[in-house]
Amino acid sequence: MATALFGKARKRLKAAAKHLSVHPDVIEKLRYPKETLATTLLVRMDDGSRRAFKAWRCRYDDSRGPTKGGIRYHPKVNLDEVMTLAFWMTFKCAVANLPYGGGKGGVAVDAKKLSRMELERLSRAYVQAFARFIGPDRDIPAPDMYTNGIVMAWMADEYSVMTDQPNPAVITGKPVALGGSLGREDATGRGGYYVLRQLEQDLGLSPPKGRVVIQGFGNAGFHFARLIHADGYRIVGVSDSRSAIYDPDGLDPLAVEEHKQKTGRVAGAPTARKARELSNAELLEAECDLLVPAAMENQIVLENAASIKARIILELANGPTTPAADAVLNRAGKLVIPDILANSGGVTVSYFEWVQNKAGYYWSEDDVQQRLKKNIEPEARRIFDLHYQKGIDMRTAAYVHALQRLAASIEAHGTKAYFARGS
Repeated sequence: MATALFGKARKRLKAAAKHLSVHPDVIEKLRYPKETLATTLLVRMDDGSRRAFKAWRCRYDDSRGPTKGGIRYHPKVNLDEVMTLAFWMTFKCAVANLPYGGGKGGVAVDAKKLSRMELERLSRAYVQAFARFIGPDRDIPAPDMYTNGIVMAWMADEYSVMTDQPNPAVITGKPVALGGSLGREDATGRGGYYVLRQLEQDLGLSPPKGRVVIQGFGNAGFHFARLIHADGYRIVGVSDSRSAIYDPDGLDPLAVEEHKQKTGRVAGAPTARKARELSNAELLEAECDLLVPAAMENQIVLENAASIKARIILELANGPTTPAADAVLNRAGKLVIPDILANSGGVTVSYFEWVQNKAGYYWSEDDVQQRLKKNIEPEARRIFDLHYQKGIDMRTAAYVHALQRLAASIEAHGTKAYFARGS
């Protein structure tokens, strides 16, 4: 039986399948992950004790190529979440037309409570446990929540030690000095920015008048804010995990980020003298034209969906809107630009890093950004046109678009009809 989050995610597949004539073999193959591995990592702590941490890695589907997806460190990570994230990655890679399937990993740990030495031991232990599961042509991890470039560097180094040869392509999101790609740091936010600018006329948005609220002022949220603010959009609200601020006169994201780096909070930023402090929940319901959930999943739910005032929601986070909330937003005439399109810039530039590692030839930052723009804008246009032509919401359109590509790959191996004709 499908578990809670995973069961909700699979509803997206069912909704998309209603709009396509795909063979039942396709749906059957995509119902469950191809393989999932769970283990326990035993890590020596600084005080000499040993602690056990639950860890997972899921390869959902590899019909279009090796699986790809991040590794998150969070105390609430579990198998249900890892499978769901791998499912979303499968469709995200298909939306972006990357030669990848979807994967994901996680460790149930509060990384903030570990020393840096403990964090390194944990990260190397993860690779030791999953070394036969991952690989540059099989399953390629990347950073996710509470993992970063240096964690990826430790993991790539451990894999190279275990295979007795340099293997930079096994992990993406590495520091540039260790084979990482220029342009990776802001790729998720920049991808969302390119999607917005591609569709803004269709959406009736314009920089001078557009009021934007960004829930989650981490890497993706900050870079998205920085780019749209430079184009003239007015950012009226932002939040982090500890605080939220709202100012109808607008905020300077650079000043807010500087304040956050110094204090650990967005509240009290010097540009926010007229701002009032809100809760994260209140910020979601604040007055704006564009709402950007850029934090965690399940932020817009049935209980608050009817109170969302934004006309357009652009999902930089993974799974911030539940299916029940989606239905409420759609009935209210809201337009949701779904996560598998809006935040696909990150995995696209991760793919670029993998390609560069494979080739041993590295691109300039401008080249990476132009390639990202060239890749993501046509996909945004195709999905919007599908939404308009079929009269379906943007999320369903994105899943239909992805399912068409996945179906072509799965059916190319032969279906029941093909084998029945040959019997």
